[in-house]
Amino acid sequence: MPIRIILSGATGWVGRALVPALANSPDFELVAGVSRTHAGRDLGEALGGAASGVPVFASVEDALRIPADVMIDYTKPGVVKANVLAAVEAGVHVVVGTSGLGAQDYADIDVVARAHKAGVLAAGNFSITATLLKRFTLEAAKYVADVEIIDYASASKIDAPSGTGRELAEALANVRLPATSRPFDEVVGVPETRGGAFGDGAREVRVHALRLPSFVLAVESVFGAPDERLTIRHDAGSSAAPYVAGTLLAARKVQGWTGVQRGLDAVLD
Repeated sequence: MPIRIILSGATGWVGRALVPALANSPDFELVAGVSRTHAGRDLGEALGGAASGVPVFASVEDALRIPADVMIDYTKPGVVKANVLAAVEAGVHVVVGTSGLGAQDYADIDVVARAHKAGVLAAGNFSITATLLKRFTLEAAKYVADVEIIDYASASKIDAPSGTGRELAEALANVRLPATSRPFDEVVGVPETRGGAFGDGAREVRVHALRLPSFVLAVESVFGAPDERLTIRHDAGSSAAPYVAGTLLAARKVQGWTGVQRGLDAVLD
């Protein structure tokens, strides 16, 4: 039986790329889309094509009236947590591609998801190569003590750091070696220029978020050791195509557990 999908953010940048991919995958059935601006329309027609028979709703709560197995969310930071909670409270599993949520948000979601026996997979980036950036960075952190992250995105991006940068920093803070750089509380001048901190003490990870025209998304892990440096970097292109395969993989796997798992690497192997 196909996995029944609700796609929240169905007419957005990633949503538009997911719709045909879901339609062309025999193991999925797209049963509803969520888009405030196109509510009440047929999703195919809303995207400029032929009628598809998939209704568009104004809210996740409305869409959840249709029986579904998994909700995929690519919306906005201000609404994603409420969307996810609504879905897991209905017993629907969730794939979260929207950025803006932090560790405490996911801890809150985990409690509700476990209570309702729903699985959640959240990733700052569903690109396979961005997932490899995280994997290689965590591996390098076992051997090189000093590391900082540079997070690049477009001038209009609302959240900082990006979901990719945040997820990487939170994971890195759990495994990195103690830094040898001067502690933040000893910095003079303008301490904020040392970036935002994830983690505590000598194991905290500093993230520097740049927001500039011409960037889509790039994340750079910069390691420094005496007389040598290592940079591991991922750059996203101008289309949403790299996120499709990883999102569909997550939608296939997310019914396999209860509670929150973070990062596509949780199911990559």
